[in-house]
Amino acid sequence: MKLQFTLHTANRAIRANKVRSGLTVLGIVIGITAIMLIVSIGEGAQSLILGQIEGLGAETIVLRPGREPKGPTDFAQTLFSDSIKTRELEALKRKENVPDIVEMAPVVFVSESVSYQGETFRPSIIGWVAEFMLSMGNITLERGTIFDETDIRQDAAVAIIGAKVAEELFGAEDPIGKAIRIKDKNFRVIGLLEEKGAGTFFNSNNLVVIPYTTAQSYLTGTNHFQEIMIRASSPETVLRTVADIETTMRDLHNISDITKDDFYIETQQGVIEQVGTILTALTAFLSAVSAIALVVGGIGVMNVMLVSVTERTKEIGLRKALGAKNRDIMAQFLFEAVLLTLFGGFIGISLGALFGYIASIGLSQGLGVEWEFTFPWKAMLVGLSVSAVVGLVFGIYPARKASRKSPIEALRYE
Repeated sequence: MKLQFTLHTANRAIRANKVRSGLTVLGIVIGITAIMLIVSIGEGAQSLILGQIEGLGAETIVLRPGREPKGPTDFAQTLFSDSIKTRELEALKRKENVPDIVEMAPVVFVSESVSYQGETFRPSIIGWVAEFMLSMGNITLERGTIFDETDIRQDAAVAIIGAKVAEELFGAEDPIGKAIRIKDKNFRVIGLLEEKGAGTFFNSNNLVVIPYTTAQSYLTGTNHFQEIMIRASSPETVLRTVADIETTMRDLHNISDITKDDFYIETQQGVIEQVGTILTALTAFLSAVSAIALVVGGIGVMNVMLVSVTERTKEIGLRKALGAKNRDIMAQFLFEAVLLTLFGGFIGISLGALFGYIASIGLSQGLGVEWEFTFPWKAMLVGLSVSAVVGLVFGIYPARKASRKSPIEALRYE
């Protein structure tokens, strides 16, 4: 039996029962749609997150206290570790220790609310260096000014606030020059940050920035830093700078065994690789869960094909009586199963791409970010391949059953 005739016969059989064929491939459609949608959203999230990380600059290095966290319970230990203080900061500033550092900014996180004339808001409060914050990129001062090194040395009670903080506390009132209160301490607002779309890691709208020395003296009562952000002279000097930082820190802390380090260092490339690995693994896991629908759909295809074999018993007998061989009958039913699942795969790909595009628009507007729609070509190819395989696997048994029918008994079947 020629291939063209087999395909034509299979296609005619499918079109003869359009409603049943559509319901048969519903599981395939749902499975492929879910996989396409998940992969599309996952790739969009990865593009957004990695773009924001890269926005910090390839030459950015972050030094944190404590041992590098290997699990969720390690983060608390890192947060309260006090192995990075002013002594370490001064040592890193010396050119003979780390010659390739061009800029540094200690970071102190403060967990407090901010109030103004009865209005209270809980933003992200950071003790930082204002110049470093603005030089990170994508952060602009709308009006006012920033605090400088003199303010940092004098523990000045000044603050720069984000647009959301200004809206919550001041409404339409100009915040510049007004005094906000943080933990029984008044801070004069000297700068307002320009409103930006909400970021995944860094939302400047929700930010209150004060000198890190002020945060330590009046708010946290500590003398250590949660991290030090460092900028190397160029991306090419990052690895050398990391090695110099490690040497300086170990010398200060009398560490000879690197497994005893009480600090750890992250580079942007390292973070990019980690985030990429996590998101890829998560997307693969969710896709695998969605693939269960493909198995359910495959079982549905097999059931319907078995019903079709029973309904067309007399047709099978007539074909065999006219000279069709077992392999011809088997090929015909296999082609029907594969065409059914491929049809479902094409519908699923179309719906998945459509829903992915709609989701990207919704996420962009809802989160205020530039969520890029990504058509998952690899997922499309995998979806089509899996659809064909499902058709073959779950179509073999009905096809074998059809091919083994006796032509005499099949012609007698009513």
